[in-house]
Amino acid sequence: MHAFTTLNGLVCPLDRANVDTDAIIPKQFLKSIKRSGFGPNLFDEWRYLDHGEPGMDNSKRQLNPEFVLNFPRYKGAQILLARENFGCGSSREHAPWALEDYGFRAVIAPSFADIFFNNCYKNGVLPIVLPAETVEQLFQEAQANEGYRLTIDLAAQTVITPASVRFGFDITGHRKHCLFNGLDEIGLTLNHADKIKAFEAQRRIEQPWLYA
Repeated sequence: MHAFTTLNGLVCPLDRANVDTDAIIPKQFLKSIKRSGFGPNLFDEWRYLDHGEPGMDNSKRQLNPEFVLNFPRYKGAQILLARENFGCGSSREHAPWALEDYGFRAVIAPSFADIFFNNCYKNGVLPIVLPAETVEQLFQEAQANEGYRLTIDLAAQTVITPASVRFGFDITGHRKHCLFNGLDEIGLTLNHADKIKAFEAQRRIEQPWLYA
């Protein structure tokens, strides 16, 4: 998992509420568990004019010119701006995989679905909850100013606008530590590899019949 410290990223405003995980990554793409390769199918049903299936050559598919992710001004965006209840629906972890694989490192919204919110932290995507009026202000600024960028400082827990206006956000110490150091649950476990090996060695001595 990539560490998250400070990000200065282009903002893409997705002006839709209650975006569910099937919209983020449709069900037909859930066959793989590799965590990679989902970016081209992020928001597939909104992003393309045809129906997508695994194995299709996305470079030959017709893009929906009215979907915000396809606007040239938002190419390369790393911060997704969304409305309330983002990530509702099923608990598929493929949703943050798709966001991260596309290039998004953070999502800012007034609220998130709980399971999606937790899954983001486990996969290197920072979900930031800000008041609805603040999110509305950011939407207006992002839509009015091409090339609009925000700076996210994880250490200071702040979102900084181009005008140097700062908005604080909450995050638990444990989640902050994991993101800052690029540690998912496997990485956290491997931090204790020496203790695990020592336990296993002692267990072989004390209970050899388990390893026969």
